[in-house]
Amino acid sequence: MIRSHIFRDGRLYAKDSAPDFLRIALGDEDIHVWVDLEAPTDAESKQILETIFNFHPLAIEDCITVSERPKVDEYENHLFLVIHAVDYSSHEFRTTEIDFFIGRNFLVTFHREPVRAAATMAELIHKNPQAYARAPDRLAYHLIDLIVDNYSPALADLSRDLEDMEGELLERPPADFLQRIVPLRGQVQRLRAFVGPQREVLSRIALGEFPIVRKTLLPYFRDLLNRLARINDMADGYRDSLNSLLQLQLGMQQMQVNNVIKVLTVMATLALPLVAVASYYGMNFPLPEFKMVGHHGHVWVGGLTLVITLGLYIFLRVRKWL
Repeated sequence: MIRSHIFRDGRLYAKDSAPDFLRIALGDEDIHVWVDLEAPTDAESKQILETIFNFHPLAIEDCITVSERPKVDEYENHLFLVIHAVDYSSHEFRTTEIDFFIGRNFLVTFHREPVRAAATMAELIHKNPQAYARAPDRLAYHLIDLIVDNYSPALADLSRDLEDMEGELLERPPADFLQRIVPLRGQVQRLRAFVGPQREVLSRIALGEFPIVRKTLLPYFRDLLNRLARINDMADGYRDSLNSLLQLQLGMQQMQVNNVIKVLTVMATLALPLVAVASYYGMNFPLPEFKMVGHHGHVWVGGLTLVITLGLYIFLRVRKWL
C-alpha cells in the first residue's frame, strides 16, 4: 500500500497521489512530499524506490533486506536510516523495521508491517497540517519521536508483567514460571540490542554529522537521544529484575528440594532403630534374652524399638535438627 502526502506553503496540498503526479511534484522546489510504503508489493517498491526517487542501489538493497541492527548511511542526495519500532503484548516484544529516506524535499518511509507511528502521523497531518508541513527532516523527527514515545507503553506493560510475576512467585510459584521468565529475559535482551545502536544512530544525527538535517533540529534529536538513554537504563533495570526473579525462583526450588531431602533424611534416621533391632532379632539362632521374656519376645522387641526411636527423636529436637 502506498500513501502519499504533498505539502506546499505550509499546508497539505494533495494526498494519495498517482505515481506520475509524484514524479512531477518532486520537480517543484516549493513542494515536499512524504511517501509511506506499508507492506508494498515488489512492483510498488521498484516503482517508488527506483523509478521515481532513484535511490542508491545499496540503500534500496538495505531497505528491502530485513536488518536486525539500526544504521544510518549518507548518499549523494539522501540520508538512509534504519529504525525499529517496538510493541509488547503477550509477554513478547515485537519489533518492526522502518526505513527512512530523507532528502531535500522528500521523505520516504518503508515498513513491511503496520506501524502505529506512521498511522498516528497521518492522522495528525489531517488534523493540523500546518504543524508538520514544514520540511522532510522535521517530519522525520516527528515520526521518530512517535516511535520513541511508543516505547513507553511497551515498557509499562513489561513493568506490570514483572510485578505480577513477582507476586505470583512470592505467593505460589506457577508450574510454568521458568517457561515464562526465560523467554521474557531474552526479549528484554533483544530490546537492549535495538536501543543501544539506535542511540548511536541518533547521536550521529544530533552531533550534526549529516548536512541534510538542519542545525535548528539538532536540539530536538538530542532530546530523542536523552530519552533513548533513559529507555536503555530502564531496560537494564528490567534485565536485572528478571535475573533476580530467576535467581529467586531457582533458590526457592532448591529450598523445596532441601526440605524434601530433610524430611526423607529424618524419616530414614528414625527408621534406623527399627532396622537395627529387626535385623538383630531376626537372626536365625536363639538369643539369651528370649529365654527371660519367654513367649512375649515380640513385646520386648517392639518396646525396645519404641524406646530407641523416641530417644533418637528427642535427641534431634534438642539439637534443633527438626
